[in-house]
Amino acid sequence: MLEQALIKLFKDYISAFEQYNFTAARACYHLPCTLHTPDKIAYLSDSESFDKEFEEIFIVLKHAKTKKIMPTAASFNNSANSSVDICVDWAFIDDNDEIFADFTAFFHVIKIAEQFKIVSVVSHDLTNSIELEFPLTLVR
Repeated sequence: MLEQALIKLFKDYISAFEQYNFTAARACYHLPCTLHTPDKIAYLSDSESFDKEFEEIFIVLKHAKTKKIMPTAASFNNSANSSVDICVDWAFIDDNDEIFADFTAFFHVIKIAEQFKIVSVVSHDLTNSIELEFPLTLVR
């Protein structure tokens, strides 16, 4: 049941990104949350800060003509307190079916009111990918 709930979260997450849908993306996150990249840390405390940050993310994806976002590997560890750590390797595909970005992201997810929400994402080069205890079947 846990794996199915995590798969649903990430299917919704991928769909939101591919459709540049702020509302659907926000539904995957708990606010406040943090987004960490090698360049910066964004603390998103409310819908306004979330939408501002995601507007920038979606502009980059649109300019790159993102056609598809694919997880290439995923695994997770869970704890007794409804907290889950997930590592996903991503490939972003453009309209020429070429990978224009690939990286790993480490997600910290918590269960709130029977639904999993992302509270932190740390993105890095693929060399930092971590294989956690349980495989997560996200590859589509």
